Amino acid sequence: MLPAVLFLSATSVFAVSPDSISIFFAGDLMQHDAQIKAAKRMDGSYDYSNSFAHVRSYIRSADIAVGNLEVTLGGTPYRGYPAFSAPDEYLYAIRDAGFDVLMTANNHCMDRGVTGLRRTIKMVDSLRIKRAGTYIDKEDRIHNYPLLIEKKGFRIAFLNATYGTNGIPVKEPGTVNFIDRDQLKADILKARLMKPDIIIAFMHWGQEYKTMPSPEEVDLAKWLIALGVNHVIGSHPHVIQPVALMGDSVTPQKNLVAFSLGNYISNMSVLHTDGGLSLKLLFKKVNGITRLVSYEKLLVWTSRPVLNEKSDFILYPSSIDRKCLNNREKQKMENFLIDAGKILDSGKDIMKPDKNEKKQTKSLQNRK
Repeated sequence: MLPAVLFLSATSVFAVSPDSISIFFAGDLMQHDAQIKAAKRMDGSYDYSNSFAHVRSYIRSADIAVGNLEVTLGGTPYRGYPAFSAPDEYLYAIRDAGFDVLMTANNHCMDRGVTGLRRTIKMVDSLRIKRAGTYIDKEDRIHNYPLLIEKKGFRIAFLNATYGTNGIPVKEPGTVNFIDRDQLKADILKARLMKPDIIIAFMHWGQEYKTMPSPEEVDLAKWLIALGVNHVIGSHPHVIQPVALMGDSVTPQKNLVAFSLGNYISNMSVLHTDGGLSLKLLFKKVNGITRLVSYEKLLVWTSRPVLNEKSDFILYPSSIDRKCLNNREKQKMENFLIDAGKILDSGKDIMKPDKNEKKQTKSLQNRK
């Protein structure tokens, strides 16, 4: 089984080797009313630089950094839940933190209608951040999806789809990717024709606040992998869910499924929502075949003004020197980390095939 390394150095052999590439994934990048208020400065501008100060170096240590943008940049008036529209400065802070790619298909992408969707896309494009999931129109989708990124001699195809848009209809010219098996199958085929080394599907799915995926999600993850997706990353529940590997002890190729990375930064206070999980996947070409050789888990926790008395929402990695935190922050963070550890330990075998799947696999092997 592949190792899950918690704090592997960014200067590891895999990170610096010319035949390897690292891809970082963060969960939900939220922006609630309290965050907007905390970021507002006396001159009317917004400043989020402190929010990512303690995680910036880790994000930037990856060759490609991917996040889930779960807000619109729909312009004023800025507001949080239930119809998000974040200040443009938030996107600048995300870029400056080191994010290269944003997944934009989620249940809040239509919060400001087609106008908000289009403005969000144009803002992301203006900062030269790559995107997947939402499109100006059908032509935009045809030319730019699946998202193919070429770096360090690797070709990575990204897919992104959401279960819905909170009942808000998607009208032309805006286009949103939905979780529809027929469409997903066509998109995976198109991705495979691009001859990528890696195909990664970022799925906005699941039930909010549930720490375990449903059988339907497990089935969909297996279906995606059977069609050619190499790895699956999930979002939407706002809490972390297990990370599992699919593959046997004989085959060196493994498929990673992270059912939910939870919140990366937010003002949510429901149990388990005050932090999240980030992953860094390390790939290496072995005899011309790209393989996942290891992966890192890094838990993060969000401190807020009511706790830190610093008037900012601040992301802390679990590796932070506890001297940087006051007693209230330490206790809240430790509670989250303990619970997160239990959640991650609870689903190690979730992707193991059941008896019927084993019979089907054996039958297929006997036919060869």
